[in-house]
Amino acid sequence: MNDTVLVAGSHGPTGQHVTRLLAERDAEPRAMIRDESQADEMESLGGEPVVADLTEPDSLESAVEGCGAIVFAAGSNGEDVYGVDRDGAINLIDAAEAEGVDRFVMLSSMGADDPESGPDALRDYLIAKAEADEYLRQSDLSSTIVRPGELTTEDGSGELRAADSLEMASGDIPREDVARVLVTAIDFEPVSGKTFEILSGDESIEDALEAAGTNG
Repeated sequence: MNDTVLVAGSHGPTGQHVTRLLAERDAEPRAMIRDESQADEMESLGGEPVVADLTEPDSLESAVEGCGAIVFAAGSNGEDVYGVDRDGAINLIDAAEAEGVDRFVMLSSMGADDPESGPDALRDYLIAKAEADEYLRQSDLSSTIVRPGELTTEDGSGELRAADSLEMASGDIPREDVARVLVTAIDFEPVSGKTFEILSGDESIEDALEAAGTNG
């Protein structure tokens, strides 16, 4: 696979971890940003900055050009869930298909399988994520959808639990570990075409993802 990986949402707290981890693995992260002033910061993490906007489809053509994979770690922080978390993801999926990108790894959320049962404050967000996830599943892309629980800023442990559904479980997971999962999923065949949930646990990432891929 082409080593160039586009990171959508690269300047966000999870996306920064993704960009750094990709660089540490000798991949070629292309750090998608909306503001040119963020370029130096992304370069310091090992990313190649590219300015594009998920809400402007025409700007995405150059961002995806030549990429072998995409990691979608973008989010509106509740400010425009349908415009960014749903439609922005859809725009990028369309651009990826047009470019012939091999892989698309989506950062979603626990609760997106049943948004109506979630907290009122998160319902629109979960609906937006659910609709973006389904659009990705229906695309021609080789995809993986990762649905973490509550995100924390603690240092990652590299250990977690993963399954197609953890609805009876409660807990959280550091953003750094979520980023590790997103990066691992790019070329980890057992989770290709899979949707699974993750929380902190006691299994290595590879073992947890292999189990999720087998049972999901």
